[in-house]
Amino acid sequence: MNNRKIIKGYKTLISSSFNVDTSIDKFKDGIIYTFFSDEFNSLKVGFAENEKVLEKKLSNKKLILLDMKKGNKKDLLLLLTTLKELGIKYSGNLYFKYSSSLMRHLSILGWPIGRSLYKQRKIKKELVCA
Repeated sequence: MNNRKIIKGYKTLISSSFNVDTSIDKFKDGIIYTFFSDEFNSLKVGFAENEKVLEKKLSNKKLILLDMKKGNKKDLLLLLTTLKELGIKYSGNLYFKYSSSLMRHLSILGWPIGRSLYKQRKIKKELVCA
């Protein structure tokens, strides 16, 4: 016969504190942008807190602003994660080697890329009635 003991008791709750970062500043609104470097044939995506910061970044290097729009850092992090999952690599400074497939991905993901380097194809379908 099995000698099993049933132990009756009460479970106690242990209180603990979590250090959760609830600051909204982490995803504060600003400007998401795309720069193009003609010298290195590369794209740079990024986030700036305001237009003054964006102008400073633009004036420091020989870059061309392709497009910009309102956004936040979360948008940039989501873009980088998605591009990584698609197998598109970038340097530590968020520079990407220019390619038409990269431009297509950025366009599909809603990233501001302008119309100077990438023209979206428009597919027209016609219905034929018999």
